[in-house]
Amino acid sequence: MKSPLTIPIAIICGGIIIALALYISVPKTPSSNGNPSLVRPVSASDHILGNPAAKVMIIEYSDFDCEFCKGFHDTLHQIIANEGAGGDVAWVFREFPLTEIHPNALSLAKAAECAAEVGGNDAFWKFSTALFQKQPVAPQEIGTVAAAAGIASDTFSTCYASESASAPLLERIQADRQNALDIGANGTPYSILLVAGKPPVVMAGAYPYAAVQQLIDQALGH
Repeated sequence: MKSPLTIPIAIICGGIIIALALYISVPKTPSSNGNPSLVRPVSASDHILGNPAAKVMIIEYSDFDCEFCKGFHDTLHQIIANEGAGGDVAWVFREFPLTEIHPNALSLAKAAECAAEVGGNDAFWKFSTALFQKQPVAPQEIGTVAAAAGIASDTFSTCYASESASAPLLERIQADRQNALDIGANGTPYSILLVAGKPPVVMAGAYPYAAVQQLIDQALGH
């Protein structure tokens, strides 16, 4: 006769196994601390919201299929609207699709880069926000999201469907992802706060508004 504890214990053990599997599947780097000084310098090719010459740059490595990234995306929009209103703070978005645990992450990242390719920086930010708002987004829904964000459907569809058109964009995504791994990121969102002449500050995870605000104030000497 089975013990009454058999089923609860089995459930707990199953949960532990699943948690371990997810942990193991996320990209890891040799150093747990990483090296944030390896962050790629911000350039005109980056997706930037705010003043490109801002004193404080928040470089975020993000995954469109990550629930925590969705919340942090909203937080950083508030940061730019408030703390960045005077031009001292800007936000740089870089791709870090965790394909090991999010099968659609690469497709969504490619779609966002296509939005930027056909509509420029403003289109990228509109589309990225639309993706997070509708999360989770299946690949077959991408065209609908693009249309709702005002992205030209024909040129967007061509970019997304064509291997030759999207090949450079996939290279860009891989470069962003590799830079995140080189820095030491092992999950999303993962952000680096940069101020000229000061050591980079790592934000590993979805920091709340107050915590980001405090780091910005410290960086600006307030």
